[in-house]
Amino acid sequence: MTESLRAGQVAAAAGVNLETLRYYERRGLLDEPTRTLGGHRVYPEEAVTTIRVIKAAQRLGFTLTEISDLLDTARHRHGRGEGAGLQARAREKLVAVEAKIDDLTVIAETLRAGIAAGCDDLETCAGDRDCPLPFTVLAESGERS
Repeated sequence: MTESLRAGQVAAAAGVNLETLRYYERRGLLDEPTRTLGGHRVYPEEAVTTIRVIKAAQRLGFTLTEISDLLDTARHRHGRGEGAGLQARAREKLVAVEAKIDDLTVIAETLRAGIAAGCDDLETCAGDRDCPLPFTVLAESGERS
């Protein structure tokens, strides 16, 4: 027999606040809890695991909508086609993360070049075509729009 937990116990065990717990319920990420005769919400122990899974997936970059889809897919495996599960979604997320890393690498290299060049004045750098920071290019592209 699984133990029932009150909302505060679930929130504390999962490391979230009560508002997060309620929000996850409204979003359909958690099943609606049963209620005691006194009207208190009670959850199965599995709710703690579900919340921890949600938080872990968020740390990996998944949105709550994506997490909801993944949870739904896991609950109803037979109703989904190929490409709807975690493997496919993880591959898609990895591609997006790697693209962000590439973008951030370019930004970091550009900032390092600006620091090495001694760029210290925004207006001076913006007017200097040899400045490694892309202020001139960005300003010119904005003028064309």
